[in-house]
Formats: sequence, structure tokens, C-alpha cells
Amino acid sequence: DRDTDKKRIEELLEENMVLEIAQKQSMNESAHLGWELEQLSKSTDLADTRKSFVFELNECASSRILKLEKDNQSLQNTIQELRDASLTSRESSLKFMELEKENQQLSKKIEKLQNQIEKEKQSNQDLETLSEELIKDKEQLQGIMETLKADKDRQVQ
Repeated sequence: DRDTDKKRIEELLEENMVLEIAQKQSMNESAHLGWELEQLSKSTDLADTRKSFVFELNECASSRILKLEKDNQSLQNTIQELRDASLTSRESSLKFMELEKENQQLSKKIEKLQNQIEKEKQSNQDLETLSEELIKDKEQLQGIMETLKADKDRQVQ
């Protein structure tokens, strides 16, 4: 996503530069047209011809300026949107990194708990084995006690 955003930003910056160059060229053309207009107004004696030509040049220059201003505004909006998207992308990346870190911590905790459970299972098995051995020992001792008691009873009789 970052690479895509960076590429998109670069493309838009290039497009913005191209439009800025076009705007400068248009402004240069407008300046040149203004200069030509001045030259024509100086050289032309006919007031009507000069007025209509000046009017046409002004209209043409005004429309181009308005178009360029509109394009420039559109580019400024696009740049702002990209900046906002970039910030949102950064925020998302930061949140993702935080969640990834939290996920790693939880994975470590889970691993520790699993190890603890395994130890407790082993401990329970050991206790069961010990309990079984103790029960066998108890049964043997009870058997020995009964035998000894029976021997004692016989001896007493």
C-alpha cells in the first residue's frame, strides 16, 4: 500500500509539474499576446479594428487564465487529498504496526501459557504415577499387616 501510495503521489506530482509548466507557458503566451496587442494598438490607426482585436485577445487570455486557474485549483485539491490520504495511510500503517506488536506479545503469552500447561500436565502425570505407586505400596503394607496380625493372633492363641 505504501509503495502504491508513493507511486500515486509521484505520478500526481509529475502531473502537477506538467500542468504548472503548461500554466507558465500559457501565461507567457498571454504576456506575448498582450505585447502583440500593444504593438498592434501602436501601429494600427483604425480604432474600431484595434478595439475588436483587443477585445478578442482579452477574451481569449481571460478564458485561458480561468481555465488554468481551474486546473491549478483542481491540482491543489488533488495534492491535498493525497496528503490527507498519505496521513491516513501513515496512521493506518502505525495502527497496523501497533496491532502487529500487540499480536506478537499475545503470541508470546500464549506460548508461555502452553509451556506452563505442558509442565502442569507432566506434573499431573508424575503425581498420578506416584499416587498409583503409593496405592500399591499401601495395599502391600495392608497385606503385610494382615499377615502379621494373623501371625500374632496365632501366637497369642
